[in-house]
Amino acid sequence: MMKKQIMLACAAGMSTSLLVLKMRQAAEEKKLEVDILALPVTEAEEYVKHHSVDLILLGPQVAYQLKYLEELFAEKIPVAVIPMVDYGMMNGNNVIALAEGLMR
Repeated sequence: MMKKQIMLACAAGMSTSLLVLKMRQAAEEKKLEVDILALPVTEAEEYVKHHSVDLILLGPQVAYQLKYLEELFAEKIPVAVIPMVDYGMMNGNNVIALAEGLMR
């Protein structure tokens, strides 16, 4: 299986850094080959123009961008909002499980 690219997009790209670490740990435990990065949602469109991305997960604070990004990437890249509880608790295991389901 090729390494998958997961982008977490939030308001400033900073609040997801801890979640990225937790997700990397969970992915490592499951022996998943993923690269995970966090960016401000305002940079998501430009990043995707120049990089391969398999999934975009939005922080709950930018959930209002879901419809726009879904239309922008029209079935090329799945886009979903991280559940607020998992985001708030920085539950990397649950977010990796969500990502696995969306990338199948």
